[in-house]
Amino acid sequence: GSTRLPGKVLSEIAGEPMLARVVERVSSARLVDEVVVATTVDPGDSPIVELAEARGWRVTRGSVDDVLTRYVSAARAHEADVIVRVCSDCPLVDPELIDDVVGALHGRPEVDYVANNLPSRTYPIGLDLEAFRRSALELAHGESRDPALREHVTPYIRQNPERFQILTLGHTEDLSHHRWTVDVPEDLALMRRLYEELGGDLAPWRTIVELCEAHPE
Repeated sequence: GSTRLPGKVLSEIAGEPMLARVVERVSSARLVDEVVVATTVDPGDSPIVELAEARGWRVTRGSVDDVLTRYVSAARAHEADVIVRVCSDCPLVDPELIDDVVGALHGRPEVDYVANNLPSRTYPIGLDLEAFRRSALELAHGESRDPALREHVTPYIRQNPERFQILTLGHTEDLSHHRWTVDVPEDLALMRRLYEELGGDLAPWRTIVELCEAHPE
C-alpha cells in the first residue's frame, strides 16, 4: 500500500522480492525460531500472501490500520513468547543485531522490551530492531486507546517506562546517517546496488558500512 513506491515489498533485489530478502536475513538469526509474515486483509496485499504460501512461509492477515491488533493476533496464532518486530522494507536487517535484542530479553527476565534505537538512533536507518515479550504486547493491546499508537505497535510501551521495563542497546558510534530502508525509488536503487556489490549474500552490517563509507557515491 505504499504511495511513494507502490508494491515496494515485492520489488526485485538481486533476483528476489525484497520481502524474500528480509525473510532470508531474519531466518538466519540464531535466536529466531519462526518467521511470520503479518500482512493485512486488504485485497491489495493478496500478492504477499501468495508469495508467502508459495515459499512455505507462515503468514497471517489482520487489520490495515490497527497494526497492534495484527501483531497480537499473529502472536496468539503462533504461540509466540517473544516477538521481534521487523519492517518488510528493510532488506539489510541484520541477524546478529536480531540476536542481540532477543538475547538481551533471554538474559534478563525482568525486562519487557528491548530496542536498539532508543533514546536515539545510532545504527543505520533500516537496522532498527525491537523485541518484546508477549505479555507486554498483550498489556499494550488492552490499554492503548490512541489509534496513532496502535498503528505503530510499540509506542505505548516506549512511552510508558513506569509500566514496562525497557532496555536499550545503542551502538558506540553514531552511524544513523546511513539510510538502508526503502521508501522511494532512490532507496530501492541503492539496495540493488549494494546487493550487486555484495554478491547477494548475507553480508554483516559492519561490512556494508565499510562498503558505503569506502564508496560514498
